[in-house]
Amino acid sequence: MVANWMRTALFALAMVSVTHAHAGGEPVRLALIEGMSGPFANAGAAVERNLRLGVERVNVAGGVKLADGAHLLELVVLDSKGSAEEALVQLRAAADQHIGYILQGNSSAIAAALLGAIEKQNAREPDNRELLLNYSADDPALTNANCSFWHFRFDAHAGMRMDALADVIQRDRSVKKVWLLNQDYSFGHDVSTLAREALKAKRPDIAIVGDEFHPIGRVKDFAPYIAKIRASGADAVVTGNWGNDLTLLVKAAREQGLDTKFYTFYGNSLGAPAALGDAGVGRVVAVADWHPNAGGPASDAWYKAFRARFPAAGDDYPVLRMEVLIEMVASAMNSAASAQPEAVAKALEGRKFDNGFHASWMRAEDHQFIQPLYVMEMDKAGTPGVRFDNEGSGYGFRTVLALPAERTVPSTVCHMKRP
Repeated sequence: MVANWMRTALFALAMVSVTHAHAGGEPVRLALIEGMSGPFANAGAAVERNLRLGVERVNVAGGVKLADGAHLLELVVLDSKGSAEEALVQLRAAADQHIGYILQGNSSAIAAALLGAIEKQNAREPDNRELLLNYSADDPALTNANCSFWHFRFDAHAGMRMDALADVIQRDRSVKKVWLLNQDYSFGHDVSTLAREALKAKRPDIAIVGDEFHPIGRVKDFAPYIAKIRASGADAVVTGNWGNDLTLLVKAAREQGLDTKFYTFYGNSLGAPAALGDAGVGRVVAVADWHPNAGGPASDAWYKAFRARFPAAGDDYPVLRMEVLIEMVASAMNSAASAQPEAVAKALEGRKFDNGFHASWMRAEDHQFIQPLYVMEMDKAGTPGVRFDNEGSGYGFRTVLALPAERTVPSTVCHMKRP
């Protein structure tokens, strides 16, 4: 506790000194447009913590070095309330303030709406352009058929995640019947389609006994869905659910004693392990670009630094790619000696990142970030491979499959139009 307190205090002092050293310069503002209220407010708060840590680290190191000197980064938080309409209102507000960087991720539908508006804005006002920096909107179309010079995705898209999950399902011979349950919007439909394709290719013997969609953020009790899954005889559920929709789903599964495996995109986050408890041990599988038990001194040190900054158990949801986003954008600004969005976009293309445990790069042809992926299984903290738990729950995840970045590279049909 003393060590954590001292680290936090030193970090705060460093921030004060950096702020004073650069108080005369205008900060480079980054607008986070996310649902900070409503059913997914917990996911929005987790995003803000991770991005803010990245901004603080860049600022402690002196900010970004532009042609006229050093500038701090500033994170401006705008609440979309989880609505595409409100997100567009906030995008207009950001444009009115000449903020050139829009950060968003929790909803592919909202990402698509923002990107459409940004492309119009950039054509209409070339002196007030914006970049969309996407940390979680995983619809593959965003870096395929609908790719854009003004969009960069720092998360693995749904197809990349599903391929990794399917590699593990392929080895799990106990799975004979699968139920697909997803949120009823573009991303959920992508997960369903991709799951069908991956299972057909890697486990054609598996029967898909259910393929259902539910309203996003509106279901309060998943017991009726659990009852249908039980009646189907499914051995496993594949779901891309996230946020409160995932927490409530796994809570209902535990309460109903559903004895199936859950293959998830986000089962390691935002209360899901605590909601499942012992019922999730050996039964919940998740996929991510990194997790606390990935292992290695550099990875452990990064996780401990995150926990020193955010020591509350409820804040224990580190998402490495969000800090990577900030670090790479800052690096691109330094390289371009500019915060002008077009110059920074060109500097981001093909840019490599390596912090000692996460070698990765931004693919130029479609602006899809290529990075390692981990498939992991839930177990009790302290068991082999599970040094750290999640959110103080007493449960964590061990790696069952680690894919280096070169093993996660997807194909693309992007034909990008550049300015």
